[in-house]
Amino acid sequence: MSEQQAGGIEQARKTAEALEYLTGFGNEHSSEAVPGALPLGRNSPQRAPLGLYAEQLSGSAFTEPRSRNRRSWLYRIHPSAAHPPFTRTDNGNLRTAPFTEVPADPNRLRWNPLPDPAPGTDFLAGLWTLGGNGDAAQRTGMAIHLYAANSPMTDRVFSDSDGELLIVPERGGLLLRTELGLLAARPGEVALIPRGVRFRVELLDSDARGYVCENYGQPFELPDLGPIGANGLAAARDFQAPVAAYEDPGAGGQPTEVVNKFCGNLWSATYDHSPLDVVAWHGSHVPYVYDMRRFNVLGSISYDHPDPSIFTVLTSPSDTPGLAGVDFVVFAPRWLVGEDTFRPPYFHRNVMSEYMGLIEGAYDAKAEGFVPGGGSLHNMMSAHGPDRETFDRASAAELKPQKIDDGLAFMFETRWPITATAQAAAADHLQRGYDDVWQGLERHFRP
Repeated sequence: MSEQQAGGIEQARKTAEALEYLTGFGNEHSSEAVPGALPLGRNSPQRAPLGLYAEQLSGSAFTEPRSRNRRSWLYRIHPSAAHPPFTRTDNGNLRTAPFTEVPADPNRLRWNPLPDPAPGTDFLAGLWTLGGNGDAAQRTGMAIHLYAANSPMTDRVFSDSDGELLIVPERGGLLLRTELGLLAARPGEVALIPRGVRFRVELLDSDARGYVCENYGQPFELPDLGPIGANGLAAARDFQAPVAAYEDPGAGGQPTEVVNKFCGNLWSATYDHSPLDVVAWHGSHVPYVYDMRRFNVLGSISYDHPDPSIFTVLTSPSDTPGLAGVDFVVFAPRWLVGEDTFRPPYFHRNVMSEYMGLIEGAYDAKAEGFVPGGGSLHNMMSAHGPDRETFDRASAAELKPQKIDDGLAFMFETRWPITATAQAAAADHLQRGYDDVWQGLERHFRP
């Protein structure tokens, strides 16, 4: 690592440690980096304060219900409309739905972590698509990406017109400079970047690796709690939104490449200013960071293992009540106390499709082969559950209170089958012998 790279990482760490946040998921937040920059009593005055431009960023249709309407008013140095034409640029390893390169596969699949990238790979260049479903142009479905990076995004920013991005770091922290301010996301935390919000990724460590869920459908929201009551699962107040911060190198500043993902392709334009120049803002279309260790885990205190839906952090609803376009589920540290109960996740087949990733430690249903940075895909109705070693151990275990605190796993669960990309189906890090983990489950039937 060069002295310049080390210095950049140290500066990013200092910036991350000093960050302050606004709190509350779905709130109508407001923030100004310069006192008096935020107009009061109206959104678009004849002359915005401090010579700024007023601009609305809408993440939903104007007429959607108030509870699901997402929009923010931005007060910026340059209007977003002031840019040259975009031209097509290389997509790299980024792919978008509909996924038609290879047939949908009913087999259970599992991958090792992404190989280390070439030197000089930033977050955007390091995105690698595993698969997904739906149609980005129709705003339905989702995609699963992985990323591996060892360099900051320098003089360029990214925005995704196709969907919002849920970023799940597994190794190395990220400093996210967004239009609305700065977020720091470290392993164990997740960052949510709304559709269309521009951002740049810097590194808090020498390299970074993790997962991304690109949600084409309805924006993520907190799940209803139903019989659980008013409290539990992810608390709205634990989601942290940025305070306003802006970049203004002045006239003749450093040119900035703006890369936009639109209907599956990357488009690029070079601005003569930084688009991260929002001095003040208010609204609900905002980025967040959330610490998964704050998740209030609920579970059985009598018998049986609860369905994994009880671990849902965020959900993207569909047109069918209770059937999510995509759920984000976390398997956080928790106590197991069930009596006469097989405590790991049980054997099952499911109409939903599940992609699981591991951030640290081990997952209680898989003793071997499922490692941090890797992932498994169990498509709809594929039979899965604990491997042989886990089954044997759990079947014979003394059922005393047990704390699971040596792992942090998550799941992207979706209503449609997940079709792998050609690069994922043929990847060197695909585990060819995954089915073997269920071999040796002996016949115990005694009529």
